[in-house]
Amino acid sequence: MSLDLAPELQVSALALPDSDFVLAEADRITASDLVPLVRAIDAEGLYPEAVMRSYGAAGAFQRHLPAPGGALDLDTTIAAMARAGRECLSTAFCMWCQSALGWYIFNSDNTALQDSLGAQVATGAVLGGTGLSNPMKTLFGIEQMKLKATPVEGGYTLRGTLPWVSNINEDAWFAVISEIPEGPRAGERVMMVLHGRGDGVKLVSNDHFVALEGTRTYGVQCRDAFVPEAHVIADPINAYVPKIRAGFILLQSGMAFGMIEGCIALMEQVRGPLGHVNQHLPDQPEHFREKLDALKAEVSALCKTPYDTSDAYFIRVIKARLAAGDLSVAAAHNAMLHQGARGYVTHGAAQRRLRESYFVAIVTPATKQLRKMLADLGATA
Repeated sequence: MSLDLAPELQVSALALPDSDFVLAEADRITASDLVPLVRAIDAEGLYPEAVMRSYGAAGAFQRHLPAPGGALDLDTTIAAMARAGRECLSTAFCMWCQSALGWYIFNSDNTALQDSLGAQVATGAVLGGTGLSNPMKTLFGIEQMKLKATPVEGGYTLRGTLPWVSNINEDAWFAVISEIPEGPRAGERVMMVLHGRGDGVKLVSNDHFVALEGTRTYGVQCRDAFVPEAHVIADPINAYVPKIRAGFILLQSGMAFGMIEGCIALMEQVRGPLGHVNQHLPDQPEHFREKLDALKAEVSALCKTPYDTSDAYFIRVIKARLAAGDLSVAAAHNAMLHQGARGYVTHGAAQRRLRESYFVAIVTPATKQLRKMLADLGATA
């Protein structure tokens, strides 16, 4: 699959959008384009492609990139994601997938890949995802690597299956990590990008989820899929993964922040008609706002040094991500309690947010994996 680009899409020509502009546009796009689609995204599995491209054109997938065409500004990318997450976690998750793909490419030494595919991912001209759930579990001793790579002339061939890769279709690119099973390089791991219509690549539909159906999530089968050297992100990955791991995790904060803010809004929405009884619930909107503000401050501080590879720093990153998942579920639970029966109907926002919130707690790295990671580092939650 070719990575040729028109000159106007070269990364060197990308204009870096101002942070205020990105967030103002994210607000506008969310209100005018995303909100009318939320019910169809949840109930019908609609993928909001036009909305995703609009976010990309506004710079929502760009400011976190290290350079060029970026500012290592993870805060703005997280905040833009939260704008969507206030209304729809499916869309916020797709934004994370897109942002993570750019993060991988622009932290690579493959400058040609940055100038071609990276430029298109940064602007939303090309949509794509991240097939790193299995590798991230493998790196922390939970699973075995599902993709196997065989070195061949000019690149690699891949065999194996990934059960779930999101924000993809046959026109999308996505990142994967594979392991060389035998030969002089046995045990080494390589990271590369694949295309949905690449030779030997097949996308298959899996089970339906209780939420997040509008995320274009597929199983990926690789049957001697050829990956040219030009599509390699890191080979081997030993020094590369510690470089990207904090950003990979911190960027997910946008999903959680949006979810929590949306749930606070649902609690406040019924203060007039139900405040006289809801006041007896132990957890109030102010309780969640206080915890969210503290979590945002911690994540913002961590975003200033995403390349810190020390254990002390990474423990803080893990604890922040764990808190984000826990607070998302707690906020959604309480939004349901505050809304009562009006949130329990088929089209009620509260029941949708409750279903969505569990995804923040189970998406890689899930709550149980985060707790294992802390234990492996000799820390407690």
